[in-house]
Amino acid sequence: MKHFFRIAFLFLIPILATAQQTEEQQVKKTFDDYKSAILNDKGEEAVEQVDTKTINYYGDILEKVKTADSLTVDRLSLMDKLMVLIIRHRISKDEILTTNGKQLLVTAIKMGMVGKSSVMNNEVGVVKVNGNFATGELLVRGQKTPLSFEFNKENGTWKLDLTAVFPAGEAAFRQMAKQSGEPENEYLLSLVELTSGKEPGPEVWVPTKR
Repeated sequence: MKHFFRIAFLFLIPILATAQQTEEQQVKKTFDDYKSAILNDKGEEAVEQVDTKTINYYGDILEKVKTADSLTVDRLSLMDKLMVLIIRHRISKDEILTTNGKQLLVTAIKMGMVGKSSVMNNEVGVVKVNGNFATGELLVRGQKTPLSFEFNKENGTWKLDLTAVFPAGEAAFRQMAKQSGEPENEYLLSLVELTSGKEPGPEVWVPTKR
């Protein structure tokens, strides 16, 4: 009997290895599909590759756009603050009040607020799967970096967690703001203007839902 189980286990090893490899391939495909959608301005397809945590983040940003006063907005992280200001500047009040977090992300992609530069030179390297969670090594122009993408398996499908890279993005963004030599809010408003070619007015500091 022991001999039988030993033989059975030997047969299972390649099966388990193949299953793990398939999971890793699926994780990479999720990123590749997201990247392709971003590069081709296909917001709806890109959003299908991101996880619930990401959608909830955009839902939270949307709520801040609707209700946060200037003091609340000013206390946000640089990335969140910029997101709120750009949305108030570029998206109509009617659309803001009738959209949801998922649709907001679609709109942000279509308007270039989620830039192609964020994925253009990026790839996923070594993937590590642990149950319904996975990390994928971030390669930039084929070179390893200390950063990783994170993925969550939802309803049997791997989804990309965009929020996992926000802390690194925030640190880089803060450094750029510092190097600009401008006061933080002036720097942000200049970026808002760059996205539309039109100078933002005081309404970007005012809650949309009044």
